[in-house]
Amino acid sequence: MKKRIGIVGAGTAGLHLGLFLRQHDVDVTVYTDRKPDEYSGLRLLNTVAHNAVTVQREVALDVNEWPSEEFGYFGHYYYVGGPQPMRFYGDLKAPSRAVDYRLYQPMLMRALEARGGKFCYDAVSAEDLEGLSEQYDLLVVCTGKYALGKVFEKQSENSPFEKPQRALCVGLFKGIKEAPIRAVTMSFSPGHGELIEIPTLSFNGMSTALVLENHIGSDLEVLAHTKYDDDPRAFLDLMLEKLGKHHPSVAERIDPAEFDLANSSLDILQGGVVPAFRDGHATLNNGKTIIGLGDIQATVDPVLGQGANMASYAAWILGEEILAHSVYDLRFSEHLERRRQDRVLCATRWTNFTLSALSALPPEFLAFLQILSQSREMADEFTDNFNYPERQWDRFSSPERIGQWCSQFAPTIAA
Repeated sequence: MKKRIGIVGAGTAGLHLGLFLRQHDVDVTVYTDRKPDEYSGLRLLNTVAHNAVTVQREVALDVNEWPSEEFGYFGHYYYVGGPQPMRFYGDLKAPSRAVDYRLYQPMLMRALEARGGKFCYDAVSAEDLEGLSEQYDLLVVCTGKYALGKVFEKQSENSPFEKPQRALCVGLFKGIKEAPIRAVTMSFSPGHGELIEIPTLSFNGMSTALVLENHIGSDLEVLAHTKYDDDPRAFLDLMLEKLGKHHPSVAERIDPAEFDLANSSLDILQGGVVPAFRDGHATLNNGKTIIGLGDIQATVDPVLGQGANMASYAAWILGEEILAHSVYDLRFSEHLERRRQDRVLCATRWTNFTLSALSALPPEFLAFLQILSQSREMADEFTDNFNYPERQWDRFSSPERIGQWCSQFAPTIAA
């Protein structure tokens, strides 16, 4: 008998899972409160870049609508401010790509529907889960809306923060000239904040996402609280001032006369994220085991861009496990966690470590930045390993590991 899977939430996790399952003729129903045609009128959802490993999964799912060779980027520029600023570059082995999710998500939804996936356009609350679980062999929850996140227990040992660690100002902009190589820029202003610049395809073609991770209480925090709609010119002037002071490697490529939000006043997000890591399964009162996937399991700050990439990875692994098993109980969830946890947990821990290290600047992290800036080989490795957060966490999980990694490249600098 054909397996029947219910998916609550139509983000990357839920839609990649649905597309994978339909490739194997599994019956899929996705529950979401948003139709594809509604996305174009929404506020900016996020500024997500898909790493090469995620793009490879999109190729396998036949949803690589915007090939990375044309729309992607090819490495990372780095800028570290201070009395002696550091500028350097690292290559990606294969290009990554960023597409406005107001284009990307409806494309996935339409593709899934065309392949036989079913959609139910309605809100689902925690109280609805038990009834829904009776209708499917397995129910997968991929959204934290409507208090669904409370169904999955938070792991305190992997959730060190109780409040946002950055005051975010995130937007899509025009008027920023591309660097010589189309690439992400990661700019660090010690004590004040980080900026991630991402070449992004939006409604009017290529634009530039600016993700301003402002330290709370710093000179940059004002950007998270100043509203574009109140006075667009004043907001843009403030942005130009702060970028020039703290992130000059980006500011020097801005044409002030052209600098503005890329499409409309909907192209900006401000606020904060409380990072959290939750159990990947829950048992309902009826005895059914349900699975948490994507943001509902691991909510991370966007500073390293890991959220959607680990959600896609976890969706693929869950899809494989659904095919391999016929009973979806607690033991099934153990099989699943054994396979997906290393990447998802390492992405979480590496992101949380980075938030703290960029604030406290411990000596081993400063030593890492110094050697990274001088060793192109190390910069290439670090940059490409954004694809593999478990490899990054192998490097960063203790001062000893950071030191050992740095020691591999220090002799090449001396030479």
